[in-house]
Amino acid sequence: MSLIQPLLQREQAGKPIRVALIGAGKFGSMFLAQAATTPGLQVAAIVDLDPARVHATLGRVGWRREIFDAAAMAQALSEGGTVVTDDVDTVFSADAIDVVIECTGQVIAGVEHACRAFAAGKHVVMVNVEADALVGPVLAREAAAAGVIYSLAYGDQPALICELVDWARTSGFTVTCAGKGTKYLPAYHSSTPDTVWRHYGFTEEQVAGGDFNAQMFNSFLDGTKSAIEMAAVANATGLVPQAEGLQFPACSADELAQVCRPREFGGVLSRAGTLEVVSSLQRDGSEVERDLRWGVYVTFETESAYSQRCFGEYGVLTDDSGRFAALYRPTHFIGLELGLSVAHAVLRNESTGTARTFLADVAAVAKRDLCAGDRLDGEGGYCVYGKLTSAAASLERRLLPLGLAAGLRLRSVVAAGSPVTWDHVEAPEGSLALDLRRRMERAVTEGSL
Repeated sequence: MSLIQPLLQREQAGKPIRVALIGAGKFGSMFLAQAATTPGLQVAAIVDLDPARVHATLGRVGWRREIFDAAAMAQALSEGGTVVTDDVDTVFSADAIDVVIECTGQVIAGVEHACRAFAAGKHVVMVNVEADALVGPVLAREAAAAGVIYSLAYGDQPALICELVDWARTSGFTVTCAGKGTKYLPAYHSSTPDTVWRHYGFTEEQVAGGDFNAQMFNSFLDGTKSAIEMAAVANATGLVPQAEGLQFPACSADELAQVCRPREFGGVLSRAGTLEVVSSLQRDGSEVERDLRWGVYVTFETESAYSQRCFGEYGVLTDDSGRFAALYRPTHFIGLELGLSVAHAVLRNESTGTARTFLADVAAVAKRDLCAGDRLDGEGGYCVYGKLTSAAASLERRLLPLGLAAGLRLRSVVAAGSPVTWDHVEAPEGSLALDLRRRMERAVTEGSL
């Protein structure tokens, strides 16, 4: 069961797992902070459009290894150093790289990077959950065909939720619901990059001193990231979205089993075997006591009277009937614990969550009244937010996937709160991401996915 022992053996043998990180923003910076002190792991390359920023980041996170330019990849690999470059070809031409971490947050680029990594025989840890929500099932098939691992990123909430779901099922429980916590009010759906820091309560000094991207952080707030992450969980676990998407009920950690159960048992769920994100705020804006804002959870049930009695004997959080129970993790460490995905891929040849089927999608919904000629700006922007929906409903209604919305021009008006459809937008430019999406949709129609 140990991961650290084989890592220590690799360290002693001088054969570390060699990693290439593509994208050194906040998540990537957090990974680098811990990778520097993880035995048996070498960050052999960091690829970013702004190498100067990477050098500043390495200084800020306390990087301890020698830094090389792209021309010195062979030397960096042999001497345990790190190449910093804006040339992504450096990664795919280096045979010694074991794992690529895709951390750009850019859907089109992320899909291309993943497929190139598969073709080069490298495992992929997909931090870019936006790309996974769009075409994850197809990427997983591409990886399997290439004999490599495609994995959600441990430390990010989807992988942690998948772990809890797997635990519950392996223990013989029936999963009722799984999800995470967040800070949510209905008004946040109209939040923009201009208002995001006020909603978070961040000071100008905090923003200036961190690796904060206003549009990305706004996607956390306006409901988009929650929809994206729950779509990834659905497609990895087989849990099915509720017809109305996410409801974001206010809920404390202690109330999970009571709230996140089906309506016929007194909860808020329209069905069992689903997903929900709970809010750390009441609808009046007051804070929920013992909230789960940073955590993840699973609720599950047992019809066994004996197991229910054991729940009570051992202090398990249950609903008032004792039939439904909850297990939660109060925090997640984001990039600080990403190394577990790397270790799992290389040492155990397994993922920390991977897409298996297309059950959930993320539809683009207008934040304000949109006019013909407006150009959509994608996730976390000024025009649209993402809403969780079933894949079947998305295909039937021709809903525009949020992951393909950036840069598209509208052909007709869309009222605030209404979904954007393919009929509303001009045809997008061709891309590998679009090709894979069309392939996935055809596979669903043909019944092969």
